[in-house]
Amino acid sequence: MLKPQRNNSGHRRYLRADIRRVSFILVAQKLGFTLPEIRTQLDKLPESRTPTKADWTKLARQFRAQIDARINDLEQLRDTLDGCIGCGCLSLKRCQLYNRDDQAAVLGTGPRYLLGDDSSQQTKN
Repeated sequence: MLKPQRNNSGHRRYLRADIRRVSFILVAQKLGFTLPEIRTQLDKLPESRTPTKADWTKLARQFRAQIDARINDLEQLRDTLDGCIGCGCLSLKRCQLYNRDDQAAVLGTGPRYLLGDDSSQQTKN
């Protein structure tokens, strides 16, 4: 993600602009993004020159949508984790009310309600 220059003795030399890239990498990792996801974002910056404020603003706008989606997912998880998630476990007494006989299984495997499905999408047998 960084492309340091080498001096005559073979030591790597980084540009001042690389500090911002490193900071971006550290913050994005702290937010749970993987290195390949971060690389995809950084690849949108120009390589031939130091990125300008406009370059970073454009990257931030695109990255913001991913961050907002993660925030939405975390909020949904926080708000529904104590109820039925449509996973088919049928272990909670409430699951019998929300997901009786694992009807959410027709929507696929896994925590269907946490993945965005809803009970109205189930077909009645």
